[in-house]
Amino acid sequence: MTRSLILLPLLAAALAASLAACKPDNKFQPPPPPEISVANPLKQDYAPYEELTGNTVAFNTVDLVARVEGFLTSQNYTDGAYMKKGDTLFIIEQVMYKAKVKEAEAGLDSAKAQLVQAEAEFTRQETLLRQNVSAQNVYDQAKAKRDSARANVENNEGNLTIAQTNLGYTTVQAPFDGIVTKHLVSVGELVGNGVATKLATIVQLDPIYVEFNMSEQDILKIRQNLQNRRISVEELSKVPLDIGLMNEEGYPHKGFLNYVSPEIDPQTGTILVRGLFQNPNRDLLPGYFVRIRVPQGLGSQSVLLIPNRVIAEDQSGRYALVVDKDNVVQQRRITQGQLLPGGLRVISKGLNADDRVVLTTSGRAVPGGKVVPKLETIPLPPASANISTTK
Repeated sequence: MTRSLILLPLLAAALAASLAACKPDNKFQPPPPPEISVANPLKQDYAPYEELTGNTVAFNTVDLVARVEGFLTSQNYTDGAYMKKGDTLFIIEQVMYKAKVKEAEAGLDSAKAQLVQAEAEFTRQETLLRQNVSAQNVYDQAKAKRDSARANVENNEGNLTIAQTNLGYTTVQAPFDGIVTKHLVSVGELVGNGVATKLATIVQLDPIYVEFNMSEQDILKIRQNLQNRRISVEELSKVPLDIGLMNEEGYPHKGFLNYVSPEIDPQTGTILVRGLFQNPNRDLLPGYFVRIRVPQGLGSQSVLLIPNRVIAEDQSGRYALVVDKDNVVQQRRITQGQLLPGGLRVISKGLNADDRVVLTTSGRAVPGGKVVPKLETIPLPPASANISTTK
């Protein structure tokens, strides 16, 4: 009995050792590589541009003034109305000026009659002088009278022109198509009393100018892109400009360069530039603040685009994550260009067209870590980006 009790603990210990020897080791199993989205950069034909600000300016603005004295007899438009070239806007009393025209016409008719008589007398005296019937002094007197009559006719023609011009000034017409502002003088008031009285202003809105200033640095950059050659006036008028209002997305209004100042303002270091835009619906009004997209050169160049959201930055600069041939995430230093509509960023340096750029921004892609790439396609930019896909 005693021997059996002694053997039991020994058997239990041996069995426990045997079971322990059969149990597998508890080793750490790493998780599988994360699946992340990658895409090749978009290759595009793109015209680089500068984004500036400016203001709209009326194509024409003219003050309508009374150039003759008289009482204002009528206003032939509604304040703020759109008027065509030649439309009558104001009329100043015409009675006196019509009478002046008739007086000048009568004076001209009288001078012409006197000229006819003087020419006939001169012709008669010229004939008599050749026949030695008339004296030289009588001939000279007839000639002088004829010349004086001619001068009198010219003088009366001038008086008639002045009278007709003054009569024309009594009708104030629109010099071009445009919007006429509110009237500044009421019907019945005396105008043109010694000075030109301003009656209203007419503003031409179609087309319309956009003026802005470019810095000396921008000018030198554009000149470098043009290989330091000067473009002609014809080429200048073909350089496209795009503008957008503060409440508009992108640059929906299309126009062209119209003028570049020949000198730089030494106080500001900028140069005045002007664009011309068609404005048939008069959506643009003078004085609007606008955003302007100005091309940096003629033609386009091939660039690579990636979503701006995947670009990161540290103390060494900006970078993007790419997946190499072994499916390992690598950090790639880049030089970025302009941000385009649609959230795409131009990459000037650092990427190749066949690079697989990491699109996942959840933190699962870590430099040096292995991943399972899932190839996707970067969406094409909107039409407002002014770029096209390169085949």
